[in-house]
Amino acid sequence: MRRKDDVKEKSIKEAVIKLILKEGFHGTSISKIAKEAGVSPATVYIYYENKEVMLRDIYIEYSEEIMDYLLSKLNNNTDGLQIVEILVREYYTYIQENDEIFHFVDQFSNCPALANQCSRNGMHNLNKLLNEMKVKRVFKEFRNDNLIAILFSPIKYIAINRCIGQVEQDELVEEMISIIQKTLLL
Repeated sequence: MRRKDDVKEKSIKEAVIKLILKEGFHGTSISKIAKEAGVSPATVYIYYENKEVMLRDIYIEYSEEIMDYLLSKLNNNTDGLQIVEILVREYYTYIQENDEIFHFVDQFSNCPALANQCSRNGMHNLNKLLNEMKVKRVFKEFRNDNLIAILFSPIKYIAINRCIGQVEQDELVEEMISIIQKTLLL
């Protein structure tokens, strides 16, 4: 059996993201992925059982990476105002700096046929944090799904809106941080 190679695996992941964004889920095949990655189709099968498993695994990896990135910016001394500001600002920054990965994860999370196969492990630590903040009476007693929507959906809208310039986006982020803080914090 052939050994896995980190460089080839990275090339395959990059090819998947590029092709999914360009051609969609159904327009992307193992042979196209292999060609884009500069490997043979047989090499792709060393890393992934099939296309569905590949998409699911890459989605899970990158969605967990996003959550890990956000939570790594917090520390034990962070208060509620800072938690909201850091999560919102860093999510915006992540989207700006990792456009392709973000859009792949976003596209995948909106595909019911694929997303329902995914676990929610990437959200576990965020849910834990939100629960702790509710127990400490920092956040209001809203369901975590609503807290997450309020924290991240408005920022996603601002970050992907190509009709407004960077300065206006930055101003909108600042205003949204204040709105979210007033909405969520006790």
